[in-house]
Amino acid sequence: MPKIKVNASAKKRFKTSGSGKLRRKHSNKSHLLTKKEKKRKRNLGYYTEVHKTNRKQVRKLLGRK
Repeated sequence: MPKIKVNASAKKRFKTSGSGKLRRKHSNKSHLLTKKEKKRKRNLGYYTEVHKTNRKQVRKLLGRK
C-alpha cells in the first residue's frame, strides 16, 4: 500500500494542538497595518481553531482521519 501524500500548502498553513484540534492563523496581518488598531493587529497574531465546517477537508489534506 503506497503512502498517502500530504498537501504541502496545508502542511504549512495548519498545525495540530496538543489535544488534537486543528489550528490556523488569521488573515489580514501582512500589509496595510497602519490603519488597523493595535488591539486588532494583536488579536490577528494569535492562532484560532479551524471552523467545524472545514475540519473534515483540512484533515483530509493533512492525510489524517
